[in-house]
Amino acid sequence: MALGDSLTEGVGDPVDDGWRGWAALLAAGLGTGDVRFTNLAVSGAQTGDVLERQLPAALGLRPDLVSVVVGVNDTLRCTFDIQAVAARLDRIYAACAGQGATLLTACLPDPGTMLGLPGALARPLARRQRAVNAVVHALSDRYGALHLHACAGDWITDRAMWSADRLHPGERGHRQLALRCHALLAEHALAAGPGPSPEPESPGPTRSASLWWLATAGTGWVAHRCTDLLPQLLTLAADELRHRARGTSARLDLRASAAVSAALAALSVGEQTEAA
Repeated sequence: MALGDSLTEGVGDPVDDGWRGWAALLAAGLGTGDVRFTNLAVSGAQTGDVLERQLPAALGLRPDLVSVVVGVNDTLRCTFDIQAVAARLDRIYAACAGQGATLLTACLPDPGTMLGLPGALARPLARRQRAVNAVVHALSDRYGALHLHACAGDWITDRAMWSADRLHPGERGHRQLALRCHALLAEHALAAGPGPSPEPESPGPTRSASLWWLATAGTGWVAHRCTDLLPQLLTLAADELRHRARGTSARLDLRASAAVSAALAALSVGEQTEAA
């Protein structure tokens, strides 16, 4: 069972009239017998969407293995709140683990770097994504999840791994994610079939295709995000520049780290209250 957003839906890896993606590629190599795969991931999904819409459907099917990869879209909203993100992920992970399912999680690179945004705009987004990744790390440990550290490595800077939009992996990138997840599962005797081939079946996007995407669909994507995020992002960027000029940029990182610690501490307090 796959839960999440456009990454898990398979955007960037087109087949026929839809998407395939890393989760489908992974599912094909999990076993030699009857392996049933359901992908509930939806483009644009945030942690709240997974909790409220995807999770109930997933639990109803009582899966043995559940991948939960979500959080990037939360960082791209003006409503971003790491405490709320942590609380939702905690409930998602707890519900899956409570049914005895094996959890598969991953941390991801920040969208600002992937899009090549100017530093003052990219750094606030990177700080948000680091916060989400820190929560995912902590909760993965808490619930015994198998965790893929996908937020670093050569694959991030290798343009051959990415689609024209620079945010989603291309077929080669999806295959790389599937291979790494397959290796992780195989280490725990949870993948009996062969891993997917790392070599794509279709050619990657050409430079002209990338430019065409940026000129058409890409502008629509940016315009949609700008309506929601840009005013706040400009404020964050101005704050970033002020701290940089004063040599106090470390304060922003400390503030973000403190917010993560508070979010995780709130989950612990909630558990103690329920236990009492």
